[in-house]
Amino acid sequence: MSTFDCSDPIERRAGLEAAAHAAAAGNLVVMPTDTVYGIGADAFNAAAVRALLAAKGRGPDMPVPVLVGSWTTIEGLVMAVAPVARTLVEAFWPGGLSLVIEHAPSLQWDLGDAKGTVMVRMPLHPVAIDLLRLVGPMAVSSANRSGNPPATTAAQAQEQLGEQVAVYLDGGESPIGVASTIVDITGDIPRVLRIGAVPLDRIRDVVGAVEDATA
Repeated sequence: MSTFDCSDPIERRAGLEAAAHAAAAGNLVVMPTDTVYGIGADAFNAAAVRALLAAKGRGPDMPVPVLVGSWTTIEGLVMAVAPVARTLVEAFWPGGLSLVIEHAPSLQWDLGDAKGTVMVRMPLHPVAIDLLRLVGPMAVSSANRSGNPPATTAAQAQEQLGEQVAVYLDGGESPIGVASTIVDITGDIPRVLRIGAVPLDRIRDVVGAVEDATA
């Protein structure tokens, strides 16, 4: 287990390389994001995703989201990018909005019992973006044990997850400090499943009619 202070440019570079190698080897890493800290694994390594779920203490009934390092990555994850998806991506990525989309059947991954869908987000954090561009899409969940508050610092994440994680990237305190807003766009009308970093009224300003499943 190694921790890297990403406020130091040399240590940040070393930490990103160590985290990328750890992910490639099927190990877990903790990274800062704009919302909360995340525990991540190579999205296409089923054993690593299972280890991630075990570290959090939860089962496959709660599928792991995917973080991406660029807008265009979403085009490789779906059969076709729906207009509403493109509109939301252009308005809120990178940032605190997660989209539930139908993923391409050809994708060889096992993120849990997602029933053909995946929750995907591009975070607004330079360390996370750099790591995602090195590794590719990563399965990332909040860096905490299930039932505990999400970690907003690397120290909080390490306190909960300990040596189950190979590399901790310390990027300081999460700037937003709350989880992302989740919008399901697999139906005819977007449905808000969780209100978090992006307010509901901002989403309505962009796409108009939205169902609020949290009400």
